[in-house]
Amino acid sequence: MARKKAESGGGGGNAPWLNTFADLMNLLLCFFVLLFSMSTVDADKFEKIAISMANSIGVFEAGGSSIGTGNLISSGMTQLTELGEYYSNMGRASKETGSNMEAKDNSSTNTETHQNSQDSQSAQSTEGKGDAELTEALDKIQKEMESVSTGMYDKVSDLTEQYNLGDYVELSVDPEYKFVQLNLKGSILFDSGKAEIKEAAQPILSKIGEILMKFNGYTVEIIGHTDNVPMSGGTYKDNNWLSSARALNTAEFLINNSKLDPTHLKYSGRGEYDPIASNETADGRAKNRRIEIKIYNEYSGK
Repeated sequence: MARKKAESGGGGGNAPWLNTFADLMNLLLCFFVLLFSMSTVDADKFEKIAISMANSIGVFEAGGSSIGTGNLISSGMTQLTELGEYYSNMGRASKETGSNMEAKDNSSTNTETHQNSQDSQSAQSTEGKGDAELTEALDKIQKEMESVSTGMYDKVSDLTEQYNLGDYVELSVDPEYKFVQLNLKGSILFDSGKAEIKEAAQPILSKIGEILMKFNGYTVEIIGHTDNVPMSGGTYKDNNWLSSARALNTAEFLINNSKLDPTHLKYSGRGEYDPIASNETADGRAKNRRIEIKIYNEYSGK
């Protein structure tokens, strides 16, 4: 039997539309590969690339725009190499732009950090300078107080020698140079358990008043002290009352006989609570029974 002739027509291998179709498929494949490779890129970058593709090769719009010369579709596969190079260059340019922006941001951050560091160093320098100036001022005041108190001590010492008070008065200077102190034994001024100034002690206290008048306008503080032996009857119920009464009587005698300014005179009693010696011995108790007179200098704040 004779073979049938092959039917003519249909999709022959030499049909001209196949080339166009093949080019289109390859382009779509490249496009989706590109989309897949950009899956981690943010929306802004994707939108920029899509717009660039639309303007460059007409994928999303009708037209025959090409990368180089000629039409992309009519040129077939000839421009795929240029397409890869185009997107490679575009990615490199985007990367370089991003690097430049990052470098600019880093530079701005570094500049800001450097400025903040300079401001911090400037603040620390100013604070350190302020502390140094304050320390210097305090040292200067302390030295001035030392000089003034030392001068006061020398003056009081000369006056006590001049008035022959060396056997009755002990002199000292405050460790912080706020005042000069005169100590008078309680047995010289008062009888045991009493606050009235003995008649024999009045000339001594009058001479001390003359010394204090040399520092008129300075703050003078009179403090009474006792030992720890409890009071046994009498006018005063305890050592606090006794020491306060002795300080008050001393202050009143100086005001009345030496004309000291009462506004610059202070007096108080400390009882047995500020001893300078042990109360276990008779000699120690005798030292604790005393009157302290403090002459404050003008830098003491008193």
